[in-house]
Amino acid sequence: MGAINGSDYIKRINQLNSEVWIEGERVTGNISEHVAFKGIIKSQARLYDLQHNEPLKKMMTYESPKSGERVGVSFLLPTTKEDLRQRRLMIQEWAKTNAGMMGRSPDYMNTVLVSLVASKRIFEENENCFPENVLSFYEKASENDWSFTHTFINPQVNRSPYHLFDGSEELIAAKIVDRNKEGIVIKGAKLLATQGGITDEIIVYSIAGIIDKSYSYSFSIPSNTPGLKFICRQPFGQSDSTYDSPLGARFEESDALVVFDHVLVPWDRVFYYDNIEVTDTLSLKGAFAKLALHQVVSRQVIKVEFILGVAQMMVDTINSGNYQHVQEKIAEIIVALETMKAFLIASEAGATKENGYMLPDLNPLYAAINTFPRLYPRLTEILQLLGASGLVSIPSERDFQSEIREDIDLYLQSTTKSAKERVKLFRLAWDTCMSAFGSRQTLYERYFFGDPIRLSSMLYQTYNRNDLMERVENQFLSEDY
Repeated sequence: MGAINGSDYIKRINQLNSEVWIEGERVTGNISEHVAFKGIIKSQARLYDLQHNEPLKKMMTYESPKSGERVGVSFLLPTTKEDLRQRRLMIQEWAKTNAGMMGRSPDYMNTVLVSLVASKRIFEENENCFPENVLSFYEKASENDWSFTHTFINPQVNRSPYHLFDGSEELIAAKIVDRNKEGIVIKGAKLLATQGGITDEIIVYSIAGIIDKSYSYSFSIPSNTPGLKFICRQPFGQSDSTYDSPLGARFEESDALVVFDHVLVPWDRVFYYDNIEVTDTLSLKGAFAKLALHQVVSRQVIKVEFILGVAQMMVDTINSGNYQHVQEKIAEIIVALETMKAFLIASEAGATKENGYMLPDLNPLYAAINTFPRLYPRLTEILQLLGASGLVSIPSERDFQSEIREDIDLYLQSTTKSAKERVKLFRLAWDTCMSAFGSRQTLYERYFFGDPIRLSSMLYQTYNRNDLMERVENQFLSEDY
């Protein structure tokens, strides 16, 4: 089939009729028409359409070595530094359509699937692993351009590392409760499936640090698998109007609790099971962190570019650029942008081949994800400081259609824009830094790849300083110095 277009995506998701619940009601009919999902589904469809945009087609797709069809570049297994660059350009082209606000656009989980293939050596060397399933599934997914959500976090009932194994009779976190000739059976729940219920498939995997093999597994199943339920949170979009809620109305990605009610996972869908060592090794030594973070940082660069553009437009609109404190704030955003770009390019420049695949240097990427959770809240704060009262004086689209339009036009105009144009810009800034959608984005970036303290600890544990200490010892602490 090859790379799909937007209508293909919408048609497939509607036909799945997955069990999706939101605000106490099960979604019925076409989910693409539901008020909580129609904006994000339309935006996601736009991404798939770009794959068939003639000027961009070569950037967005490549020729499958298996079928000869054009397939999405996010499925490209990188073997050269040019492949990594092509992946970055494609990822960023998609991100530009949504200001980097779609953290779970299809390229993210496609990249995760690519990382599993690039980590096949780990599967080949351990028991209860199916490297042939990983490769076969990857080929089917890339040739059919499947979309994915994923889940791996256990519900926050008790954050003690041993609460899953305290002998409690009430099963909460999803675990394997049976293994039979047809496959493994999963019961329990997991968080936090962003875009849950609006993708073809859901990839499920375990995180490092477990001590019971029943919680150790990785697989993918269709979103409409019997017994699989998505319970979505209340939507954070303020309005259907793209004037009132320019980001939330388009890019609100619902997050879902995923419930497994004795879900059967066929053996050909299982990547591994009952192997704690593999769970620990995949995240520490596999290709997952390197490739996934390359995608994440590529998107985050576009997000900072967007914030810089919005910030400068606000400054120009109200003619505040001559104030030095304003210049300082804009400069701070520029520094953040150039810092993230440098991390990304450094990761590609330092890329090396591992088991036949070109993987980016992990150190700059770890530095990036330790930096961005601290940067992003500050960037949104800068928007608030630059906008000040202008982020409160934002009448709605209906106000501009009412009899008070004349007053609004007079008193809310700016140096360079009409009142409606000025309010539209400031509503965009508000939706970035103050609305429920914007606040969720800030929390999302704080914890995108895990707790910031844990990320710092990971960098401490993995960064090689031995040669630096040896230099200090030999050059400055030796008796010959």
